Amino acid sequence: MLKDNLLEVENNIKKSCEKSGRDINEVCLIAVSKTKPNDMLMEVYNCNIREFGENYVQEMVDKVDSLPKDINWHMIGHLQRNKVKYVVGRACMIHSVDSVRLAEAINTEAEKKDIVQDILVEVNVAEEENKFGFKLEEVEDFVKQISKLKNIRVRGLMTSAPYVLNPEKNRTYFRQLKQLCVDINRKNIDNINMDVLSMGMTNDYCVAVEEGATHIRVGTAIFGARDYSNRQ
Repeated sequence: MLKDNLLEVENNIKKSCEKSGRDINEVCLIAVSKTKPNDMLMEVYNCNIREFGENYVQEMVDKVDSLPKDINWHMIGHLQRNKVKYVVGRACMIHSVDSVRLAEAINTEAEKKDIVQDILVEVNVAEEENKFGFKLEEVEDFVKQISKLKNIRVRGLMTSAPYVLNPEKNRTYFRQLKQLCVDINRKNIDNINMDVLSMGMTNDYCVAVEEGATHIRVGTAIFGARDYSNRQ
């Protein structure tokens, strides 16, 4: 079943790329595996998927330590500063940087481990009260502030658009994020070269691809509905 689900998602990505004149190789599919058991992840892994996304730090740590080492792990959930030490070095990219203090904490931990950690700036494009992230107009100043940090690399922007039944309603948000990325790149800020747009989930990833997403985060369409009953 998971193989069929994955094939459908990949076919939808291909159609969206064809519709928008994009190369399918420009789009990275992240299988969002939060709350899912390792055997389900391995089923998807065996279909040649190597990019997985996790929302919860402890769950990601457990999976990193027990699953194949060639998996690229993406931290896509809200990250607290006191848990940064568990994520830096394990995640290939942290998608959810939403404050100067968090960026500084990541930089400090990366310096300790003598690595450069790739991060994305989380943007709350729709300005939803229940979501984290910067407003569009705040992003440039934030990027300038953290550009001096030597052990993080700002790779781009991330957003979680509103949950909508009609994905077309989110097109404007994706378009705005793409434009912001272009605008910031034009500023030629030292140490900043944005090439990643992480946007689009199960309900709207096709529209996100059409609007320039380089990374889409798809969980339910691949793994099915989640069961949170065992979470603390």
